[in-house]
Amino acid sequence: MDAEIFKFRTKQLALRIGKMADAIPNTRSSSIYAKQIIRSSSSVGANYRADCRAKSPADMINKLKIVEEEADETLYWLELITESGLLPENRLTDLIKETNEIISMTVASIITLKSKQK
Repeated sequence: MDAEIFKFRTKQLALRIGKMADAIPNTRSSSIYAKQIIRSSSSVGANYRADCRAKSPADMINKLKIVEEEADETLYWLELITESGLLPENRLTDLIKETNEIISMTVASIITLKSKQK
């Protein structure tokens, strides 16, 4: 995975999620979902940037695990937003796909780094 492209994709995910969150109808539960998904999606890119400055392969793996966790949490909030009917699934399909791709690439990187450590 090219680091600069991945930085771009993770930042774009956060920006797109922010715009999506602004489109959610304003209710008590939706405001909580919106805050949480903005936090988790922006954390994906922030933690990947930290990963790019890792001091060792072990440090890199640990930071990538955080990226994976935050991306998975983002996926969870996307599912809640869809299943609660706040936004239609077809409006979130591309965001779900991109989040899943980010998770897959992150897991592949973790596996590769772990195999190199052995």
